[in-house]
Amino acid sequence: MICSQCPRECRAPREETQGGGRCRQGTLPRVARAAPHFWEEPPVSGEMGSGAVFFSGCPLGCVYCQNSSISYGGRGEIVSIARLRQIYMELIGKGVHNINLVTASHFIDAVEESLKGGLPVPVVWNSSGYESLQTLRRLQDKVQVYMPDMKYAFPQAAARYSFAPDYPQTAKEAILEMYRQRGPYVIEDGLIKSGVIIRHLVLPGNLENTFGVIDWVAETFGPGQVLFSLMSQYTPAGRAGEFPELARRLNREEYQAAMEYMEKAGIEDGFFQELSSAKEEYTPEFDLTGVLPKEDV
Repeated sequence: MICSQCPRECRAPREETQGGGRCRQGTLPRVARAAPHFWEEPPVSGEMGSGAVFFSGCPLGCVYCQNSSISYGGRGEIVSIARLRQIYMELIGKGVHNINLVTASHFIDAVEESLKGGLPVPVVWNSSGYESLQTLRRLQDKVQVYMPDMKYAFPQAAARYSFAPDYPQTAKEAILEMYRQRGPYVIEDGLIKSGVIIRHLVLPGNLENTFGVIDWVAETFGPGQVLFSLMSQYTPAGRAGEFPELARRLNREEYQAAMEYMEKAGIEDGFFQELSSAKEEYTPEFDLTGVLPKEDV
């Protein structure tokens, strides 16, 4: 295939097991980990965990990516569509509250096929927010919860850290499409069943960017419409050391300023992360847990 599935529309050739373009992946999904995950927002993780399936490759490729070993490091195992569906069912058998597809948009053909017939738990689409409307519309009846990042409010930051100056406008349009599909969030017995959770990771030295993101969310959505998650878990990773402002963790003053700005903006439907969440151990081991059939382990 000649690929135009993400906003980069790089037209790269992709075969089943290999490909070019930004994601450098073939059309069959490459998966690095599939296991109950307990470090998402409370209504996603619950008590039994979220059934997180971590896909390799990424159309965005942020320089500070905490999952860089899989996003552009290539770690992971290629699985068939049938095996991907089986992975979902194995996770559901462990009691997870949902199936959480992490950075899966470049495998949309396979993922769409794997979700045919639906699942007995909600499907969470966990993404960078850098999504094409064409891809999202294919998920309308297959995804119950959208969990996009809103990384940047300004093209300058998006160009510097993700080589995507179109990110702010693209992500805004994507999030509006997600909301069009799912509408106001629904939480039952403490667990999210449907809706949109917008996440924003506060970057050191980039408070104005955070303020811009908060402004857009507050101006675009009212009470009871979306959940907003302000995250403090940034740790230098990937190529962050090449950018002086990113070569350190967030300090308490920066995060306090971000929390206060969110409160003043009137966003009440959401979450704050403790600054202590900025620990490398919160990044999971991408060791193929749950990926291969038992007889192949």
